[in-house]
Amino acid sequence: MKMVQAVIRPEKLNNIKKALEEKGFIAMSIFEITGRGEQKGILLEYLGKDVEIDTLPKIMLMMVVNKEDVDTVISIIRATGRTGHIGDGKIFVMPVEMMARVRTDETWR
Repeated sequence: MKMVQAVIRPEKLNNIKKALEEKGFIAMSIFEITGRGEQKGILLEYLGKDVEIDTLPKIMLMMVVNKEDVDTVISIIRATGRTGHIGDGKIFVMPVEMMARVRTDETWR
């Protein structure tokens, strides 16, 4: 199993969720986060003064999928989350040694 963590634009969340669900990837955790990368931040005008916003709102999706599904999940996230501009996000993939369900005694290795 692999954990896929994707940092995406907030406005792309519903499209990505829908596309993943259509392919059978239902289970995910969704976190509201802030961050910065190449984009660094933005400059806004507030009460007549320029204000630098150093970190921007992002969404992190976290999913555990079978190893053979990782490329499919990445392709779906890329296809539905891409705008072509800096700030589209990043995807991280990590190994998962074990998963245990709280409600039952089920365990996956």
